[in-house]
Amino acid sequence: MSSNFADRRTLVLFDVDGTLTPARLPVSQEMLALLRALRKKVVTGVVGGSDFVKISEQFAVPGAAPPRALRVVIEEFDYAFGENGLTAYKLGKPLPSQSFIKFLGEEKYKTLVNFILHYIADLDIPIKRGTFVEFRNGMINVSPIGRNASQQERLDFLAYDQQHGVRAAFVKVLQEKFSHYGLTFSIGGQLSFDVFPNGWDKTFCLNHVADEKFEAIHFFGDKTHKGGNDHEIFADPRTIGHTVTDPADTMRQLKELFDL
Repeated sequence: MSSNFADRRTLVLFDVDGTLTPARLPVSQEMLALLRALRKKVVTGVVGGSDFVKISEQFAVPGAAPPRALRVVIEEFDYAFGENGLTAYKLGKPLPSQSFIKFLGEEKYKTLVNFILHYIADLDIPIKRGTFVEFRNGMINVSPIGRNASQQERLDFLAYDQQHGVRAAFVKVLQEKFSHYGLTFSIGGQLSFDVFPNGWDKTFCLNHVADEKFEAIHFFGDKTHKGGNDHEIFADPRTIGHTVTDPADTMRQLKELFDL
């Protein structure tokens, strides 16, 4: 245990969307106040599947420029993990990152993306918008409807997907077609799924905290079911997993568990 955390022997990690904030919406001041109170008792960390640009938008002070918004999210937590920990900060300082494209290679990447775009082109769903494949440092994010959908369109697609299993069917096809690529396809959020190398799920962030030898590591997430993007870290023997239904439930459980 480093001297930075000598008086805090427990680590508490949080998913973002559906756990600390409504999906892709800002964190509430009530949640921030509770997280600050919690940080006085334990080490805290946030682990999102999105990159830091998107995560920082949800923690930004209104009117803050992007660099300041990034500082806010990495200053509010002892650890901040974007893209499942493939980009990471500890006490405000960057940690080593990983590259999806270096892992896969350009030729395999092009074959994968071409197949995905052809599949989406042939997909018959009520609406489509734009940004169907988003390239990130450690993964790609695939959205059948497109990430440019409005908030209402996101909600409408989520309801449609829950009824028709659009993303689950898409993932099944990719798992069969690209089984030799060594990739994980993980559904999360309202309108998309992530694609990343096996082992680069949210458990990847645990590599960054292993040297601290915490007595306990708690994880709070909403997509903890098998196939959800919180499942691997939730079920990992190194963590104590907590399933939440929404940010209000997260606050309720934190107050009960940590006497806040």
